[in-house]
Amino acid sequence: MENEELIIVEVAYATPDKQIILSLKIPHKTNVAQAIEQSGIVNLFDNITITEQNVGIFGKICDLKTILRAGDRVEIYRALWIDPKIGRRERANRT
Repeated sequence: MENEELIIVEVAYATPDKQIILSLKIPHKTNVAQAIEQSGIVNLFDNITITEQNVGIFGKICDLKTILRAGDRVEIYRALWIDPKIGRRERANRT
């Protein structure tokens, strides 16, 4: 494992109150699920369940088995409570 090529990626998650981006070195050919696990980010938030939440790389939803490349940012997405279009419409109607 000493000679194994390492790449740098980021794992990100955000709530309205807290945002975290963790940078980590991982072995080449690591997948999204493995990077999330290795980052430890699930221990920093109570509501992360990666098997039930969408994940993506730079805003594009992907599978947990997607192999990462150097410089990728894995993003864990929260479930939407309301459609963004409906939310904007409701806020506009209140003003």
